Amino acid sequence: MSQRGIPQKTRDEHKMTIHRGMVTRNYLMTWDLDKCVGCQIGPLVCPKEALTHVPVQLENGRIAVKASVDVDEKKCVNCGMCVVSCPTHAISLTINGKPEIPVHEYEAYPEYIAKTIFHREQFDFALKDFVIDNCSVDVISYDEKRDTMRVDFANCIHCRQCEVASNGAFEVRQPWQGSVVLHRERCVEGCFACADICPTRALHLNDEGELVLADYYCIKCGACMQVCPIKPVYESQEFVFDYQGMEVKRSHDVLMNADDLAIKVERWRVNHTPVSSAAWIEALRKLADDKAQMVEIDRKRALRRADLMRALRGHTLTDKLAPPKKR
Repeated sequence: MSQRGIPQKTRDEHKMTIHRGMVTRNYLMTWDLDKCVGCQIGPLVCPKEALTHVPVQLENGRIAVKASVDVDEKKCVNCGMCVVSCPTHAISLTINGKPEIPVHEYEAYPEYIAKTIFHREQFDFALKDFVIDNCSVDVISYDEKRDTMRVDFANCIHCRQCEVASNGAFEVRQPWQGSVVLHRERCVEGCFACADICPTRALHLNDEGELVLADYYCIKCGACMQVCPIKPVYESQEFVFDYQGMEVKRSHDVLMNADDLAIKVERWRVNHTPVSSAAWIEALRKLADDKAQMVEIDRKRALRRADLMRALRGHTLTDKLAPPKKR
């Protein structure tokens, strides 16, 4: 029998939940472990360090047991930061049965700005099956009655494969800007764990069985770095910044072995709604690299890159594709 205020945790192969019943509020957090890829973001943003990684288990360079996360129910305060930040929409929070994010209510954490827009007038409907097949999370469908494409926006992870597959008729704006770099010469021989875990197929095996990177599809979750046998090494360094007229000292984890890594993901900046809070500054400090001057991959060039087209499923059947329409 559950006691008031004491969190109750359950976990099975597919789902993890924490239920906390209070006098007037009942909190239920749910992790969809089928969607979870054990990325870097959730444990980084958690202000109470309640979220931790469950390591991947590899056999002959392939994933035998997928990476995921675990939660210390005694530390979790149901703030909702991980819910907002999860790149695969694997986490949900309800209060009294309704979706609610406390950090949004108290304006302590922003909403990430991400969009997937369908321009029907630019779309060649001969490509509809090709686009549907290349949605990494199966959220695009064809509405025959209205003769249009439908997107389940609540579950879209903004991978941008539909953008390339549709010759630009879909327009995708990702929340995170950054970079991902693959050094195949540094990879452990026979290891393809990063391709197994990548939620967008940005990392995948080509027709020759070689590991390749289609960087434009990366959502900067960092799951690949988590499963790579060559682990990043960080060193804590102190820095000082001004916050509302006060000098604040914080530590920052600096990557020390970048030249040894086979795969490296950097998050430079994020598109978000306005907010000013210590909680957000602390989360951003952990999430983002200090490279605000860098420039994201250009969309118009990406739509013309042959390597991005080759990364799509069924790309050999699309010889009839016309160049993207000018906008």
